[in-house]
Amino acid sequence: MKYCKRCILPNTRPGLIIETDGVCNACKGHDEKLSFDWDTRARQFSNLLQQVKLLNRPFDCIVPVSGGKDSTYQVVKCLEHDLHVLAITWKTPSRTEIGQKNLENLISLGVDHIDYSVNPDVEREFTYKALLNKGSVGVPMHFGLYIIPLRFAVALNVPLVVWGESPYMEYGGSQEQRCSNSLDRTFLISHGILQGTMIEDWIDTDLDSKDLEIYKLPTEEEFSRVGLQSIFIGYYFNWSPQESLEIALKHGFKVRDEGPKVGYYNFADIDCDLISVHHYFKWLKYGFTRLFDNLSLEIRNGNISREQAVEIVRKTGEQVPYDDIERLCEFLRISEQHFWEIAEKFRNTDIWHRERGTWILRDFLIEDWHWR
Repeated sequence: MKYCKRCILPNTRPGLIIETDGVCNACKGHDEKLSFDWDTRARQFSNLLQQVKLLNRPFDCIVPVSGGKDSTYQVVKCLEHDLHVLAITWKTPSRTEIGQKNLENLISLGVDHIDYSVNPDVEREFTYKALLNKGSVGVPMHFGLYIIPLRFAVALNVPLVVWGESPYMEYGGSQEQRCSNSLDRTFLISHGILQGTMIEDWIDTDLDSKDLEIYKLPTEEEFSRVGLQSIFIGYYFNWSPQESLEIALKHGFKVRDEGPKVGYYNFADIDCDLISVHHYFKWLKYGFTRLFDNLSLEIRNGNISREQAVEIVRKTGEQVPYDDIERLCEFLRISEQHFWEIAEKFRNTDIWHRERGTWILRDFLIEDWHWR
């Protein structure tokens, strides 16, 4: 494993490339953002929204929301431009109490809202298959988060879908990918968020086409018929977790009093108990945790040094979400022993090795790490 000399992300992270000067493409992308003309981009956003309003559709835009601070920020930005917003939520089978309260607060800002629940038997089977075959409980989650709003946009003739941060701009991607402002078919087919699959790949004797209908990505013809634009708001405004949090807090958003489940932030990944399990598999597959992602953003934004980030990782440890693993097993109706048997199959032995019966990462960032 090799680590970016500026942030703390390793070259094992999907989409991340550490270039010959030792700096990763995510940090290079952040450097590019410093030269952007953000005033011009904000005007481009306003002009786009004016064009949308002139279409005089029943809804000007759809904002996919979970109740998190990012979706609150997205809704606020759209309401500031007098858009008629339809907020759409894929309802997680494990929504948290604070997630529910934040979602209710978001709706109270003045939007119509659809809280879409997938048949729990279908979702349970799909989640189990994703865990078993991909080592990811996030696959059905991301199909729901990304595809369902696009399905509603096509069905209801809504011309615009407004997403939050661009993953390529914030976490690494090619220059061409970082310059794109569209979450379209190309993005969903090529980005690793769906583990390189489309829903047709999950159809079998247990889950047929009708079971998985809501997860089917609209066709190019459907996108074209509606004139659908699907954009990242982070392309138009300089994305900062702290700034979006500040705006969300001003509009009633609440953070976790208990501190973060995983990662560094007490305001992120708090609306669903299954997200922490999704993040845990990064440790087994790629040798880093959600904490590395968060702290690397903090380094790039100038809030902490690389040395401080390393020390935070050292003190925090690997953050295994035992309680949420138990909740997942209850939902899937499997034993925790079975979960751990599946999880071990996805340990990446290119980077992990056994030393006196203990799994250890080769070339880990922290030499005196407490291995368990």
